[in-house]
Amino acid sequence: MALETPRATLARFFAYGAKTFDGLAASLRPASPPRSRTLVLGGARSGKSRYAEKLLNEHPKVLYVATGMLPDTADPEWAERVRVHQERRPPHWQTLETVDIAAALRTADAPVLVDCLATWLTRVCDDTGAWEDAPGWRQRTDDVVADLLDAWQAAPTPVVAVSNEVGSGIVPDTPSGRLFRDELGTLNRRIAESADSVVLVVAGRALQLEGTSQ
Repeated sequence: MALETPRATLARFFAYGAKTFDGLAASLRPASPPRSRTLVLGGARSGKSRYAEKLLNEHPKVLYVATGMLPDTADPEWAERVRVHQERRPPHWQTLETVDIAAALRTADAPVLVDCLATWLTRVCDDTGAWEDAPGWRQRTDDVVADLLDAWQAAPTPVVAVSNEVGSGIVPDTPSGRLFRDELGTLNRRIAESADSVVLVVAGRALQLEGTSQ
């Protein structure tokens, strides 16, 4: 079992409203964490997830919302990716595997890490029939995205959302690939519009984007 660092111990105490005066704790009631919304963007293997995790490492309680598909024995590479993410999370974090990010944000009582919006959007497009150009897929997709944006803007606790930046590469050679690139680019932009901070991670280095708080 990993030992808790002094900084983490203090963070845990302060999260419960503890204050020192002549060496005495003033309160043991949990204090509400300040609200903030951070979007972390990056390409594949850029280090975006690691960076996002570090932003919340010192919190005594974190809800990790995993939006990807569950491990599949038929896809060992995906299963390995999931395993690496699971082992990297602190043991005290709570993991919720769901596509309903909006509900998780609205009911959260601790900071939330969403990883990631790209896999979430893939599953939404699966559910709405976007890939097959099914009748009404656009409205159904827009409704789900609008619900997420509403929950993101009203989240009662700090939220860090991870997403892929896919608009800087080559143009996909399939209709579904181009659709996904355009839909994710639009989603990232709309999430960023109401974010307090937007960070782009490249080769493990984080760049605070202009127009957001430091």
